[in-house]
Amino acid sequence: KEEIELVKTSWARVMPVSDQVASLFYGKLFELDPSLESLFPDNMEEQGRKLMKMINTAVNALDHLDEIAPAIEAMGERHVAYGVKGEDYDTVGEALIWTLGQDLGDSFTADVKLAWSRVYAFWAGTMKSAAAKVAA
Repeated sequence: KEEIELVKTSWARVMPVSDQVASLFYGKLFELDPSLESLFPDNMEEQGRKLMKMINTAVNALDHLDEIAPAIEAMGERHVAYGVKGEDYDTVGEALIWTLGQDLGDSFTADVKLAWSRVYAFWAGTMKSAAAKVAA
């Protein structure tokens, strides 16, 4: 519960500047793995808005994981068709945590980082599990 509150509180600080955060995230993602850039559309502004909306929905549903799990699973299934591989989730996680740290600055404490790492691990694990079923 405390970790959920840390994630929600920190995310509330990110949302007012979500366009810049999305741009920062994708810049870091493509720096970490330039090959991922080919998986994305040319219009990265729209892609960034979709990402922020998806994260916002998932963060707001952290108290009700059973309700959002099917949507996260469906996203994992769709990402198979996009060419996303299992290891790409690790790169996305690294870029996300780095981006949050850049945006939140001093308020991105060790506890906040751990909370986000755990939440992302749940999201990524759910998506990878669903993707594996599709690929099998």
